[in-house]
Amino acid sequence: MLSIDPTDLQERENYMFLIGSIIPRPIAFVTSVNDDDVVNGAPFSFFNVVSSNPPMISISVQRKKGQMKDTARNIKANGQFVVHIVSEEFVRVINETAANLPSHESEIERAGLTLISSDAVSVPGVKEAKIRFECTFEQGLTLGGDENGPGCDLLIGRVRKYHIEEGLYSEGHIDMEQLRPMSRLAGNDYAKIGDVITIGRPL
Repeated sequence: MLSIDPTDLQERENYMFLIGSIIPRPIAFVTSVNDDDVVNGAPFSFFNVVSSNPPMISISVQRKKGQMKDTARNIKANGQFVVHIVSEEFVRVINETAANLPSHESEIERAGLTLISSDAVSVPGVKEAKIRFECTFEQGLTLGGDENGPGCDLLIGRVRKYHIEEGLYSEGHIDMEQLRPMSRLAGNDYAKIGDVITIGRPL
């Protein structure tokens, strides 16, 4: 087996190793609002559940040369955001929102997504998503980096309202086949849900 010391690799090499190994990764499409009321939208695959009591989720937003991205800046400034689960039907549209636009331009408009008002937060969501979580900013950590500045912003949000398409949710369970969630692999690759293996937990 090949053994590698991460300190012997460049930042880009570590990034490629991690995103090629930790797969598949769920995708969070996040909407936030800046000080000029421009709605920012961006996808993130460094995303997961933190807690169910209370419900909390995490998103790690990578920095570029120490500079904070719009999503992290907006969330820290106004304390609210909406997370959407990316389904197969609109994954290509969501990919368009990964474009590097100036902060005064909206990725939502570029991609032709439809805004929908939220109930528990002031930040709107997008209508195309089958599931979305309205969140308030719970806590954040600035981690990693080098002489240029921090490497990422780890953001933890508390879910204040769930929205789910009718027919997907029944008796406490979500229909995965109807949700059709997409995940990220390395490079430009995405993945659908493949074969499912059911293994009971030991008593």
